[in-house]
Amino acid sequence: MSAAVLTTTAAPDAVDSGPRGTGAKAVFALARFEARRMLTSVPVVLVLLGYVAWIVWRGRSAWDGYPALQDADRATQSMPMFVGLAVLVGVNSAMLRSRRHGTEPQFAVLVLPAWQRTAAHALSVVPAALLTAVCVAGQFTWAALKPGAVGHGSLAELAVGPLTVLLFGMLGVLLARVLRSPLAAPLTVVLLLFAFVLGTGPSGSDGTSWLSPVVAAIGGDPLPSELLGRPAAWHALYLTGAALCAAFLAVLLSGGRNLAVRAGLALTLALAVTGGFLQARGAAPSPELTAARERASVRPEQTCVERDGATYCAFDEWVPRVGAWAGVVERVRSLAGGTAGERRIVVRQRIDARYGPAGDAAIPALTEPGQVTVGTAWGGNRVPEFSSAIAAVLVAGTEAAGSELCDGRMVTAMWLSLAWQDDPMDALRRVRLDDDVRGTAVVLSPTDPMIMKDGQTDVVRRLLENPPAGTGQRVKAHWDELTEPGVTTARVAELLGVRGPDRPDSCEE
Repeated sequence: MSAAVLTTTAAPDAVDSGPRGTGAKAVFALARFEARRMLTSVPVVLVLLGYVAWIVWRGRSAWDGYPALQDADRATQSMPMFVGLAVLVGVNSAMLRSRRHGTEPQFAVLVLPAWQRTAAHALSVVPAALLTAVCVAGQFTWAALKPGAVGHGSLAELAVGPLTVLLFGMLGVLLARVLRSPLAAPLTVVLLLFAFVLGTGPSGSDGTSWLSPVVAAIGGDPLPSELLGRPAAWHALYLTGAALCAAFLAVLLSGGRNLAVRAGLALTLALAVTGGFLQARGAAPSPELTAARERASVRPEQTCVERDGATYCAFDEWVPRVGAWAGVVERVRSLAGGTAGERRIVVRQRIDARYGPAGDAAIPALTEPGQVTVGTAWGGNRVPEFSSAIAAVLVAGTEAAGSELCDGRMVTAMWLSLAWQDDPMDALRRVRLDDDVRGTAVVLSPTDPMIMKDGQTDVVRRLLENPPAGTGQRVKAHWDELTEPGVTTARVAELLGVRGPDRPDSCEE
């Protein structure tokens, strides 16, 4: 009886991938399978549904009915970060699946070696980036189709959202090859959330801030497109290079050391470094841009339009908005008495662009009679703020004098500003800094704010909540006395037929 001898041999390092093209077909087949599995996973589905819901909620908001498209393109960049974080965790988990299930040794007998499987997982991220691009395009198109939209968007800015998803996904692939722990991806997500969401985001004021995927830098009112000075194209190149470099590095670490992988790694690294260097250099405003921002802030070159006895001077991108401004001017003037309704009004669009897109500097009031400031933002609170500025000029003569009203004329000005609006009490609440309709509060304006005291607030509220019959006729009939400097709030209330304030005026407060 002879004994059988068993011998074992090691599995081959590489398996013949068959005829030319078979390996590529298998890579794409695996990529399609993994992409479908990731896009239907619960975390990714929930994040995508939340993203779409946010787009719908934001698009239907009346406060955003007059977008500046050079800001609307940047507004598409933040939310895709959450999609990217979900994709990072999803693709990392998919790559570690065989390790969790203990099936890694079985892959040695499959057609695809490790580096090609890594390439397939990297390709599975692309559909998520394309889906994000569809959401970004839908969000921006919705904004661009609104009747009040002005300005111009940037393709480079719009590309940031999808490229962020691509970059985060490739980081998930690379993490799976560098750190095989299932905790690596969740910890990375926590760090990224702390850096980009919970912490103070990058402002774009220096070159290093542009190493972040998203540099929205939205703080003050919109600026004309030519004054933004953002290196958006170089930033898009940087994100593209960084994402592809991470993918090629993951493939290289998985054993793909052929010429194509090495060349791809070198090329994409060069793209990332080039884009990073040029975006850092372009982050600082050039002397020409600094001079242009100074001119736009101090002595802007604008287009002036005549309409119904008023002049409207605006930056070229905002000229289509003259109709909206004119509607407010005409409604306020129609309520005024004496010669105020025929007074020449000059509306000037003013900005302070010297501090860039994130700047939020105050604009001083104009001292020329009949001149009113309007900003580059519109809709929401900006309408009653502009209306209050017009009313203050009709009552006091100038913006500067209107900001110093402390007597009964404040009641007349606020009635002119709010009485014509669809919901005067809501407009009163929104134009006050405290969002209340009682007590003393700051009344917002495109320039210097006004102070509305508690007694004046009481009288204005009575005029708007239960207006006596013929209030408009009383304003016109008693216009001269209602706008006389020093007129008391009690006298204004008596002339307009409502109960007076509980406390007398005091300009010394």
